[in-house]
Amino acid sequence: MSAIYPASEPYDHGWLDVGDGHRVYWETCGQPAGKPALVVHGGPGSGCTPWQRRLFDPERYRIVLFDQRGCGRSTPHAGQPVVDLSANTTPHLLDDMERLRQHLGIERWLLLGGSWGSTLALAYAERYPAHTSELILFGVTTGRREEFDWTFRGAGLAWLFPVQWDRLLRGLPPDLREGDVVEGYARLLQDPDPRVHQPAAEAWCRWESASPAWPPTEEEMAPRFTDPDYRLAFARIVTHYVRHNGWIDGGSLLPGTDALASIPGVLVHGRYDLQAPLANAWLLAQRWPRADLVVINEAGHTPEAQVTAALRAASDRFAG
Repeated sequence: MSAIYPASEPYDHGWLDVGDGHRVYWETCGQPAGKPALVVHGGPGSGCTPWQRRLFDPERYRIVLFDQRGCGRSTPHAGQPVVDLSANTTPHLLDDMERLRQHLGIERWLLLGGSWGSTLALAYAERYPAHTSELILFGVTTGRREEFDWTFRGAGLAWLFPVQWDRLLRGLPPDLREGDVVEGYARLLQDPDPRVHQPAAEAWCRWESASPAWPPTEEEMAPRFTDPDYRLAFARIVTHYVRHNGWIDGGSLLPGTDALASIPGVLVHGRYDLQAPLANAWLLAQRWPRADLVVINEAGHTPEAQVTAALRAASDRFAG
């Protein structure tokens, strides 16, 4: 059995006006009368991809994908430094998801999300449990400040990747190196001068490229970051969210898990996920009895074949 389903093309798509000058791209594929499932992409700022459609049986699921504000095919695109990000926050994204559900006439849907997408999907389920049938999360993050610090502020990954961290620091002007790295890069990425924001985006995305795979690779830049517009949008959106600690009420989604009491879930996590340590998923599973934790040995943050197979198994389990 293949780890994922064959490719399927959308049978419908469009742009939803969500206010604040934003239009969010969405698409649906699979079975129009099937079980609704929403894919919540990571980043923030990565955009949805055709690969994500293939985690679901197209004969049994109505698969919905969307590009979050500022990225992918949504407009305006954050790859333009003049685009204001003030109306691009977690509460805005949750409102967009709920507006999309209503637009598509869906009563309840399964949510699948990885990395940042797991945080956003979890936040949605805690806010709208009556409209969430199941959750499938991988590379789990829960919006805690210590998780952001681990990855982006030198509290964890910097000790494992000192050469790459030093390179990230050297990408800042000397007067910004002693402060918050995230604040420093956010400042550079807002600069309208491409001689400032483009090198900053490249330096940030090199750091993002260092740690997802297990074992780590010597690759300088992940292939997805070769497009300068994608690179700039991604770096701008990530730093915008991280500097505000994800706009998570109370600084963590863990205390809100009582809302998930009636929602079954599967948490798929690589044991050697360096960007999102396994303890994230374990702590969530302790507070959410209906969640099954599936640990994939020899896997990291990147959804390799075994992780993908576990995600497909989870979607098959919930297909009905």
